[in-house]
Amino acid sequence: LITGASDDDPSGIATYSQVGAQFGYSMTWVMLFSYPLMAAIQEISARIGRVTGHGIAGNIRMHYPAWLLRVIVGLLLVANIINLGADLGGMGDALFLLVGGSAHLYVVLFAVLCAGLEIFSRYERYVSILKWGTLSLFAYVATVLVVKVPWSQVAYDTLVPSFSWKKDYVVAIVAVLGTTISPYLFFWQASEEAEDERTEPGAQPLMLAPKQAPGEMHRIRLDTYLGMGFSNLISLFIIVTTAATLNVHGITDIQTSSQAAEALRPIAGIFTFAVFAAGIIGTGMLAIPVLAGSAAYALGEALDWSTGLARQPLDAKAFYGTIAVATLIGIFINFVDLDPIKALFWSAVLNGVVAVPLMVVMMLMTMRPKVMGAFTLPRPLWVIGWLSTAVMAVTVTIMFLTW
Repeated sequence: LITGASDDDPSGIATYSQVGAQFGYSMTWVMLFSYPLMAAIQEISARIGRVTGHGIAGNIRMHYPAWLLRVIVGLLLVANIINLGADLGGMGDALFLLVGGSAHLYVVLFAVLCAGLEIFSRYERYVSILKWGTLSLFAYVATVLVVKVPWSQVAYDTLVPSFSWKKDYVVAIVAVLGTTISPYLFFWQASEEAEDERTEPGAQPLMLAPKQAPGEMHRIRLDTYLGMGFSNLISLFIIVTTAATLNVHGITDIQTSSQAAEALRPIAGIFTFAVFAAGIIGTGMLAIPVLAGSAAYALGEALDWSTGLARQPLDAKAFYGTIAVATLIGIFINFVDLDPIKALFWSAVLNGVVAVPLMVVMMLMTMRPKVMGAFTLPRPLWVIGWLSTAVMAVTVTIMFLTW
C-alpha cells in the first residue's frame, strides 16, 4: 500500500496531469494495461525480500558480479535523488499556491520533516504514519467526484484501447509506463519485506521457515494487488480530472503538478484546486521517504552496512546518513538554476536505463533455487514478470528512439 501510494508522487501527478490535459480520456486504457505488469513485478520484489531475508541489492551482492551491482545502485542513487529534488520542489510550489510565502522555505521544511520522521521515529510508529498518509490520495477521489465526467466515455476508452503512432502519443505512453514501473519501488518493496521479517517476533526468511510460506505468500499477494490497484486507480482519477477540466477547455500543456493545480483554479473552482494541491503535498510526504529510503537500502546492502529503519540511528549511521545526504542534495537541487522538467527527463532516462537490466536480473534470480530455495516463481507469475520486463524494454527503446 505504501509503495503504491508513493508511486503517485508529485512527479507522477505531473505526468498523469499532462496525459489527461493533452489527450483527454484516450489514454485511460494504459492504466488498466499496466496494472497486472506493475503488480506482478512488485509481488516478485516482495517475494525476494521475504524468502531470502535480504533486499534486492543484498541478493545481487551475494550472487552476481560486483560491477553489475555498482552500475545498478549508482544509477538508482542518481535517479532517486533527482526525483526526490523534483518532488520537494512540487510540494513547495503546492504549498505556496495554497498559502503564499516562500516556496524555497517550504522545500527546506518539508525535507527536514520527512528526513526527521524517517530517521528518528520508532519503526512501528513510522510505518503507521506512512500507512495513514496514504489517505492523502483520496484527495484525487474527491476532485474527480466534483467535476463533470462522462463516465460512459471513460469506461469505453479504458476497456477499448485506442492507439496512435504520433510521436507525442507514444512518448506519453512511455512516460506513464516509466512512472508506474520504477526501480526505486522494487528496492523499497523487497527491503521492507525483509525489514518486517526481522522485526516480527518468530518470523524468519521463508527459506529457513517454509511452514510460514502459505500465510506469508497469501498476505503478499493480497497486499500487493490491493496496493497497486489503489495506486493505479488514483492515477486514473488524476487523468480523468484533468481531462474533464483542462482538456475540454483547451489547456493541453502541463509540465508540473503545481501547474496542473493552478490551471484547475479558474476552471474547476477553488475547492478542486485546493484539494488537488493538498494532495500533491500529501503524496510527496510519502514519496520523499521512499525515494531516500530505497536509496539507503540499496547502497547499504551493496556495501554490507547495517541497514534498516527499525535500527537506532547510532546503530546504522551510514544508512541513516545516506537518507540525510540524499534529502540534502534534493534541497540543493531546488536552489540551483536547474530546470525541473529537464531534471525529471534525466531521472526518467536513468530509471529506464536501470529498470530493464534490473528486471532481467530479478527474473533470473527468482528462478534460481540457490537464491530462492523451494520458492522459485510459479509459472503464471513468471510469465507476467517476463512480459512486464519485455514491455519495459520496448518502452525504453522507444524512449531513446523518440529522444
